[in-house]
Formats: sequence, C-alpha cells, structure tokens
Amino acid sequence: MTEPTPDSPRPPIAAAVIVKGGRVLLVRRRVKEGTLSWQFPAGEVEAGESAGEAAVREAQEETGLTVAEAKVLGERVHPATGRTMVYVACDAVSGEATVVDDEELVEIAWAEHGQLAEYVPYGFFEPVQQYLDSALSA
Repeated sequence: MTEPTPDSPRPPIAAAVIVKGGRVLLVRRRVKEGTLSWQFPAGEVEAGESAGEAAVREAQEETGLTVAEAKVLGERVHPATGRTMVYVACDAVSGEATVVDDEELVEIAWAEHGQLAEYVPYGFFEPVQQYLDSALSA
C-alpha cells in the first residue's frame, strides 16, 4: 500500500529577519522543530500572499512588532525540517517586540552579532549570514 500524496505541496515558510539597533530578533518556539529552538519569526505563506507579506504578518502575529519588507534574502529547503524557507529582511516600523503568540512562542531575544552562535550554534543559511554580518556590524 502506498502513502497518499497531497494534492499540492505544503506552502513555503516565510521568515522575517528583523535587524534593529545593531541586533536581530530571534524567537524561541514552545515546540522545537528537530534541533531548532531559536529562529526568526516565521510561518506559512497563505494563499494569495507573497513571502514578504507573510513575513510581515507573522512578525506582527507572533511578536506584535510592525515591520516592512525590505528584500528577499534567499530561499532554500531547510535541512532540518525539509520545508521550503524564504528569508525576508524586514525593517522595524513601530512597536516593541514581545511574546504575543504564547501558544507558539516561549520568549524573544534581540541578539548582537557576537551572540548569534549562542542562540543558533549550527549557523545560518549563507545569504542570511552575509546579510547579518553586514547589518549587525554597521
């Protein structure tokens, strides 16, 4: 017997890479995804929505922070989750980041460049790392 296949592939995940004041916003999920604990605010791209729009929406829903899409940094199939990820650089517009979606998130952190390995010891997708190297050293 074969496993049923879905009619369409799962939608991609849009991740908001938000840099403000020389730090990047990371969130810790209540339920780890494999080895992933700390990550960017992120969620599935909904029907009719661009990855940038999804990243902006997810940042608002999860942290209460209003952001604006700046540019797409890159896309890949995540090696730990097997999901297509689209990384979107976002500019903070207003608000203060807090845990808004406490069903999904446990805590948030604003990490400086030198702290990134403490939160994400396995490193970042190369285009994201290059962006953070540049944005967090400015």
